[in-house]
Amino acid sequence: MNRRDKLQSLLAKENVTQTEAFEFFDQLDRADLPFMLGLWKGKEMKTGHPMDGLLDAISWFGKEFVDNETVHPLVFQKRNGTLYNINPGFVPMTFPFEKVSKGLVKTLFSIASPIAKTRKGKARMRMLEYRGVVSATMIYDQHGIYDTFRKIDDYTILGVMDLKGQSDAAYFFILERLTKKHHV
Repeated sequence: MNRRDKLQSLLAKENVTQTEAFEFFDQLDRADLPFMLGLWKGKEMKTGHPMDGLLDAISWFGKEFVDNETVHPLVFQKRNGTLYNINPGFVPMTFPFEKVSKGLVKTLFSIASPIAKTRKGKARMRMLEYRGVVSATMIYDQHGIYDTFRKIDDYTILGVMDLKGQSDAAYFFILERLTKKHHV
């Protein structure tokens, strides 16, 4: 089975185990920094992480990598299609997201998002070792979070969020390349 077929097989499952997700991640090729440049559309891989379903509930669009020093880690989309960036510094990462309804999270996000909008990049990229492979890694400016990326193919990557203090579960997501141009 090729990597694209394996990804589709995993996504077809209601929940992927952390073990299955890491086994797939560990088989993938490293991504380098130039490869990451551009706008990427995101979707979650549900693995039982407390944040599963959260980004989908609040209309997460994806990520944008402008250059090594300018990354927009949280790009969202309005109903009219307009993209905008949110400063992840406003997101309380220690909040027990799994204990509140996604509807409440969506309501709170719609109230807070106008305050949390930013045009500034809120992360940067470096080549770092994770699980024995040096690969492109996004480092959040305001949180102890590293997102490490591995290539599924030339247009698709699997990312894993490593949050300091949450070593028992990783948050997995897929990014699909859209363009090398960035939005306003």
